[in-house]
Amino acid sequence: MTQKQPIYWQFSQIPNIEESNFNKVLERFYDMKVTGLVRENIQNSLDGKLKTFDGPVIVKIETGEIETKYIPGINELIDRIHTLEGRNAYTKETIQHMLNKVSQKSVSYISFEDQNTKGLTGARYGQTNSKDHTWGIYAYNKGVHFEESDTAIETARGGSHGVGKIASNAASDIHVMYFANCDENGEQHLGGTTQLIEHSYNGRYYRASGYFAKSQNNEYSSKFMPFENDFHEIFSKSTRGLKIVIPYLRKGYAKTNDIVTSVCDSFFISILEGKLEVEVNGVKINPDTIHDIVTDSAYYVQKIEDIKTDFTPLYVNTYLEKAPKKIVVSDRHNVFKFRLYFTYDERISKGRVAIVRTVGMKIEDFKVKGNVNKPFNAVLIGGPEEDSYLKSLENESHTQLSSDHIKDPVLQKQAKRFINNLSREISKIIEEAIKDNNPVDGVMDTKNIIYLVESQFEQDLMSSMGTVLINNKPIIKTKTTVKKKEKRDKKGISNKPTTKESKRNRQPLKLRKSNDGKYDGEDPIKKYSANPEMVERIIIQDREYLNFDFSKSLDSIMDYPCSISLVVIDGMGMEHTNEFELKDNYLSVRNPMTSQNYKIENNSIKDVEIIDGKVQLELELSSSYNRSLKFVYYVEVPNDL
Repeated sequence: MTQKQPIYWQFSQIPNIEESNFNKVLERFYDMKVTGLVRENIQNSLDGKLKTFDGPVIVKIETGEIETKYIPGINELIDRIHTLEGRNAYTKETIQHMLNKVSQKSVSYISFEDQNTKGLTGARYGQTNSKDHTWGIYAYNKGVHFEESDTAIETARGGSHGVGKIASNAASDIHVMYFANCDENGEQHLGGTTQLIEHSYNGRYYRASGYFAKSQNNEYSSKFMPFENDFHEIFSKSTRGLKIVIPYLRKGYAKTNDIVTSVCDSFFISILEGKLEVEVNGVKINPDTIHDIVTDSAYYVQKIEDIKTDFTPLYVNTYLEKAPKKIVVSDRHNVFKFRLYFTYDERISKGRVAIVRTVGMKIEDFKVKGNVNKPFNAVLIGGPEEDSYLKSLENESHTQLSSDHIKDPVLQKQAKRFINNLSREISKIIEEAIKDNNPVDGVMDTKNIIYLVESQFEQDLMSSMGTVLINNKPIIKTKTTVKKKEKRDKKGISNKPTTKESKRNRQPLKLRKSNDGKYDGEDPIKKYSANPEMVERIIIQDREYLNFDFSKSLDSIMDYPCSISLVVIDGMGMEHTNEFELKDNYLSVRNPMTSQNYKIENNSIKDVEIIDGKVQLELELSSSYNRSLKFVYYVEVPNDL
């Protein structure tokens, strides 16, 4: 008699297919690449630390190749994938990608195995509703976050939304992951999940989520039960804790250096404080080695001036070398106290604050409003009360403080206020550091001479470069109009030029030389720098308005579309061509008169309308926009005009 083959994958039946899309959270974690995968799985290990153990949680990460015949139940899962039907471009593309992968005889995998952790409890009982059985919650419930009975421990834990488990599915080309567990009794079980779409299989309809489990049926109900773990050694877990195995690993996830930097980026505090040790394909990351890693050019950019995105080397130095400052941040209902490790260094080009939970996990590289280009670096850590509040502000992927996911309008308003006040309090420290590091001799009253200084600087700059320095001019605001205040000298005499003076000072647009010494006019595009009298600039709340009047130029610019670019200029008149990204600073650009929206491409505003020799722009500012920057404006027009 032929022995009946076991069924490894369980999908719940449904009457009809109603949802034809893949889980949207998959795409979110896929966009985060290996960083999101490492972050979620190590966070789970830290959350599962044994209460009675004083040492660090140890996580071992390995990558390698496995023959597909050793992957439990894989043929059954592949049969399901062949039945999937896409009903839009995205699902069709995703299904085809899966089908392209399932014919392989050997595939890449990654595994995360932890030690000094509790593992999952209650596996022998399978799918239950008991809060004490964490196997049932982890293995068979989506969007459920197990909560510790000890409030202090629960507050410190990293997880909260219950969606991080899907990060492992997102890392697999066919959305499959396995987890091996060894509990306090030494019992070893293997589970797993896959994320497909609702589908038809053998004449019946099934849900999108599948579980690596046995189905146990009785007269009234059925439930999922785990398999005892006697599978290939890659899936084995013989010591207490959990092991995640992800086969069909996506391309780009297996690079050892990327995994090492992902560990350091998210958990440098945990590692420095001795709460966590990680080994990646033999590379050990612990309190004794992390400093060597972050100062190694094989992993991170080392020249401080060139650090623009990966700030971990700066954070580690700041945390180790600086004494913390105490700052207080309020949401008007509660007061939160933090420790801020702060450093000021003129070589730093991008200022960021690492906001860190007490578990030692970094939430985000926080951008302080109006200070993203200031020369500082900081690490912010609170206590249990602060930790609890930060936890409530985290987005689903634990990568940003946000109020968007908060439904209660009162709590959402408080969250917005807290985030704004956090920026404000750190700004005070930044401003104080700038003053301390840029002292002046004595005290000077500048209110009567500020205009003379600005005016002289504009004249000197214009005569030497032919470019315009546009400052934030004082303005008078009313409900219906906005106009610039007339500036006067010490005697109160107006500095507004007469009509004759205006005509005498009119200058042509100046052709800009390219790097090879040729004028842009020799190319299909002419690039001009605008003169002072052609440009007006004002900022009102979250909008910036620019008016260009090319009719004031002796050169003729016809009413053809042009491109406009901005270059930051410093107090010495030097241009910094690569320091300002339009897309990072402006959310939108439009003509306020016609409501025509303009695209930003190659760091230029494209196809801008010139009407009667004039251009009007309304630019919506991002939260990171630095209002104190000064610019030179360039206009590009076809050479044959």
